[in-house]
Amino acid sequence: MPKRLPDYCQEYYDRHGNLVIYYRRGRRPKVRLRGVPWTPEFMAQYEAAKNATCPTIKSKGITSGTWGWLCFQYFESVDFKQWNPKTQRERRWILESTFDEKISANSDKLFKDFPLVKMGADAIEVLRDRKFKTPQAANARVIAIKVVFKWAMKKRLVEKNPASGVERVRDNSHGFKAWTIDDVRQFESHHPIGSKARLALALLLYTGQRRGDVVRFGRQHVKNGKLIFKQDKKTGRQKTGKDMRIPIHPELQKIIDASPTGDLAFLLNELNRPWDAHGFGNKFREWCNEAGLPKLSAHGLRKALATFIADAGGSSHMLMAQFGWSTLAMAEHYTKSANQERLAEQAMSLVELPEQTRTESCPTTPDGGTKAQKN
Repeated sequence: MPKRLPDYCQEYYDRHGNLVIYYRRGRRPKVRLRGVPWTPEFMAQYEAAKNATCPTIKSKGITSGTWGWLCFQYFESVDFKQWNPKTQRERRWILESTFDEKISANSDKLFKDFPLVKMGADAIEVLRDRKFKTPQAANARVIAIKVVFKWAMKKRLVEKNPASGVERVRDNSHGFKAWTIDDVRQFESHHPIGSKARLALALLLYTGQRRGDVVRFGRQHVKNGKLIFKQDKKTGRQKTGKDMRIPIHPELQKIIDASPTGDLAFLLNELNRPWDAHGFGNKFREWCNEAGLPKLSAHGLRKALATFIADAGGSSHMLMAQFGWSTLAMAEHYTKSANQERLAEQAMSLVELPEQTRTESCPTTPDGGTKAQKN
């Protein structure tokens, strides 16, 4: 059986929901390949992309001793290449997004040509503040820049890390919106049992796992009524996913039995191949839009299940076991909220105001006495 895709090919859904496949090797530009993988037409395009001449690397035109030069030195380092591929792509995109920004509103000079000797905290704060409306993006810039200078100090390319004193932007957002019961029912009413969308919802909701794990679930993970797998989570250079054994909920089993599935992966895309996490996330958003739930996502179902369990009285350790969390902090985020509401209800049930006194209940006469005294 051939592999999902030829070497150096990647597939994902674009912003229009279309499945696209690209060939990309090393630092070469992406080449889109059309058609069905492994067919003669597709492989002809693949060979052409594979044998194309590699263009000149853009870093050749960058002046030594500048911010752009330092970043390219970092991209070639072992430290950078030890990150997992996803982190490399994200970190590189964040850093390269700073290159073509002007150093000030009234200047034509770009940050890629900014001399390192002038690259102080003020310059880094400028780059951070330009993403102020999206705090997560602003903080991602600070983190990425800080890592580059930390590496540069180790290699004695700079004397200090100007980003070390730059504070992150306060992020008051609550991340992905958690689903409510009404949201789940609305999605279910639009996507009936037997559809890929409904199967995807059930796998997310009744396992509470990340989309990167859900797309891998298949019959090889099922044993004695349980899903047995290792979470596909990486933190930086290390895999931190836990070995998991979680029971298959009866509702999930019913939906799996009633749905068309693959063997090594329950969920298959239009090419009858397993999704990657990014493509699946885009497709699930499309299904949410179709159900009239445009602000919801796959990750919001993970938060929803944690909320449902906590509200039902589940303990922090139950949540840790279900979701594979290593510390109590995340679990207590949900249980504290649920416990607060439950304890507040119990507290108010204890409140009983004393009855009014007789004098309070008797109206007074003009001379200060009560009608009871006059009589």
